[in-house]
Amino acid sequence: MKAKDYNGTIKVYNTVPKSYGNIIAGFNLLSDDDLEVHGFYDVIIPAYDSRIKELGNIYFDTDNSQFTYPVSNKTWTESLADLKANKIKEAKQLANDKLSDTDWYVTRKSEKSTAIPSNIQTERDGIRTACNTHETAINAKTTKAQVVSYDINY
Repeated sequence: MKAKDYNGTIKVYNTVPKSYGNIIAGFNLLSDDDLEVHGFYDVIIPAYDSRIKELGNIYFDTDNSQFTYPVSNKTWTESLADLKANKIKEAKQLANDKLSDTDWYVTRKSEKSTAIPSNIQTERDGIRTACNTHETAINAKTTKAQVVSYDINY
């Protein structure tokens, strides 16, 4: 990916144009050094966690001769308590989704008194325990970014 500054307006090119200026064809085949002569420089997108960070407006980094983006912290309108409640709700919904795969064993036991296999019961107990562990971990978070970036895995 390359970009060029047109009098303060930066245009990003996913691919270098085949022609540019007085070069009718093959502009996209020029070396990086030749492209830089025409003002085309690499675009560097910094690594960042998009859940808690966001990219600002592209700018030219003169120290490194490249275009890049500043990274800043996201802000949330929700309170820390609201974010925690939503994350806990997500954890419970994911647990419910996992439990639903084996709910028919519970229904069968209720209707026909057929025992739930021990491995299935162990799996279901593990899901509920994991959900409780997630809820405790979420409630222990002290910043919004920690809550938002908390991963829920079952």
